[in-house]
Amino acid sequence: MTVIALATQVAHIEPSVPPKPRRKPIVQLFFGDLVASALTVATGFLLTLMIPALNWAVVDAVWATDDPSICREGGACWAFIAAKFRFIIFGVYPPDEQWRPLLVIGLILVMILASLSPKLWGQKLIAAWVSAVVVMLVLMWGGVLGMAPVPTSSWGGLPVTLLLALLSLGLGFPFAVFLALGRRSTLPIPRLLSLLTIELVRGLPLVGLLFVASILLPLLLPAGWSIDKLGRTLAALTVFAAAYLAEVIRGGLQGVPAGQIEAAKALGIPGWKAVWHIVLPQALQKVIPPLTNTAIVMVKNTSLVLIVGVFDMLSASRVAATDPVWPAPYVESYVFVALIYFLICFGISNYSRWLEARVHSRSYR
Repeated sequence: MTVIALATQVAHIEPSVPPKPRRKPIVQLFFGDLVASALTVATGFLLTLMIPALNWAVVDAVWATDDPSICREGGACWAFIAAKFRFIIFGVYPPDEQWRPLLVIGLILVMILASLSPKLWGQKLIAAWVSAVVVMLVLMWGGVLGMAPVPTSSWGGLPVTLLLALLSLGLGFPFAVFLALGRRSTLPIPRLLSLLTIELVRGLPLVGLLFVASILLPLLLPAGWSIDKLGRTLAALTVFAAAYLAEVIRGGLQGVPAGQIEAAKALGIPGWKAVWHIVLPQALQKVIPPLTNTAIVMVKNTSLVLIVGVFDMLSASRVAATDPVWPAPYVESYVFVALIYFLICFGISNYSRWLEARVHSRSYR
């Protein structure tokens, strides 16, 4: 009875309210010790140095004007960005047909938003992406449904940047999985071929691969065969992405215990099913941060295609800045393009953190 009564009393004890966290005074927060004081002083000094840049970018900036010569007297010439916005975004794509690349950008955003939730991942989503990419290419090329044909040499701007990043990662990922599995294979020939491919591509700079794809690849094709410049550039980016993604995936595969495969074999599960349904999902969950890093690097690497004559967003901004009517606003052009790259990469990074936290929380339920 005593134990029962004690248990009853314990069950009726009211939960205590946790103490409120004590907040440090602002002065103590910024100057509480030597390190905090040094950081505060250094931050203040850096902010002081940024005041002229802030004046140039905001206070003294020219936001709108019909006379480009006014930009010579003020700060940043953001009126140039407004005047050249369509050229920077769409490049040399025919002005009367620019609704098509605009629709492509919108379709890419819709598909990315639809792919954010892991609940929608599966074969249907892959089929939707394949269909969407076909629609994007049809819109850009034209020649059907009453749309005027536009060659790839006239493509440019943001659609080219997004398409190169998405297609290189999307096409490179399956090859990366096979390369990673081949490098960990016990068979000598697949392991050797995978090792040579990965190390050869990783040992070359992307600029070199772009030149190889642009200059040497046409010489290696049979007579009468040809691949346009954009296709060759995409091939180089895909091979580059596959090699780096393969090493990331291989690291995830090494983190999966060997007992997973042994248990699958003991249950009579075929080897390919064990890899596809058991090993790969666990491996990919372990390497979300490096996968994200590779995706961000590939988005930024699309800016290098200008050296082989592909008219991406950075190329369009450089050409726009050479307009003699405007006072050479190169800084404004680069800042605007850098802001677009930052928004894309920042969005990828935030989604990666959310996905990693979600996987981590589910693994401990």
